[in-house]
Amino acid sequence: MDTSSKGNSNNLEHAIAGGVSGFVTRFACQPFDVVKIRFQLQVEPIANHHVSKYHSLLQAFYLIFKEEGISAFWKGHVPAQLLSVIYGTSQFYSYNVLIHEFHNFSLLNEWKYSTKFVAGAGAGFIATTISFPFDTLRTRLVAQSNNHVVYKGIFHSCSCIIRHESPKAFFYGLLPTVLQIVPHTGLQFAFYAFFSDMYKKYYKETDTSFFNSIISGSTAGLLAKTAVYPFDLSRKRLQIQGFKNGRKGFGTFFECKGLIDCLKLTIRKEGIKGLFKGLVPSQLKASMTTALHFTIYEQSLIVLRVLRLYISEK
Repeated sequence: MDTSSKGNSNNLEHAIAGGVSGFVTRFACQPFDVVKIRFQLQVEPIANHHVSKYHSLLQAFYLIFKEEGISAFWKGHVPAQLLSVIYGTSQFYSYNVLIHEFHNFSLLNEWKYSTKFVAGAGAGFIATTISFPFDTLRTRLVAQSNNHVVYKGIFHSCSCIIRHESPKAFFYGLLPTVLQIVPHTGLQFAFYAFFSDMYKKYYKETDTSFFNSIISGSTAGLLAKTAVYPFDLSRKRLQIQGFKNGRKGFGTFFECKGLIDCLKLTIRKEGIKGLFKGLVPSQLKASMTTALHFTIYEQSLIVLRVLRLYISEK
């Protein structure tokens, strides 16, 4: 990934490319996210048993389609898109700025992948904090059933949360999210750089090609997501606290008081396996998302730089 050029125009290109990447990636991968969230919020075992609403990936897709229609796979898509665009814009902008700053320290340049991990972690922290309220709105819209609608849309959900709960509710689950996203984003950038360099070395390439981005991005996404998954599950469960009415028809409602309590209760009631509910659709989504995220970002940068050169020559 080219992050060595300087200037405000360069930072703007990274921000725009990140926003475009977030938008396209979200639209393509939203169905996997919906299924993943449904699994994460299900307290009952994921097994072929009458008490479990969802017990396999294909069955979950079929059941959601049968009961709620095709549109259910893009439920909560507006706040999800706002989340993705804001997150992608701030993440790649922050990453580019941090990498520039790190280049001023010669010692850090010797630890290439460690530096990318730290820059990625910092960018993840900044992007997560800025975009988190949209993540909460998206989770609640996805979590509710079409048969028990509590929120009618993004603006209605905002007003209901402020009126019936408090503005703090927009940040429920922020701690496990930060604990998850900081290492997750750091690992994504470090793994992506590592596998991208390996690909270039093997195929004797100088620039990051389209196929390099796809392969390196999917591998990085798979490994990074698996490493931090229990925090992702805890975040979703914390985000629906205070939203019991919207979960009618989905089984037992999971109640907890914080991150540690959430992890302890999950293990006590559902076993260690409970911490990894929804892992398979999450891994599929992470591989697709990260591959698209980096590929579209890289290709968008190329287009923006060509446009900048074309305009400067006029």
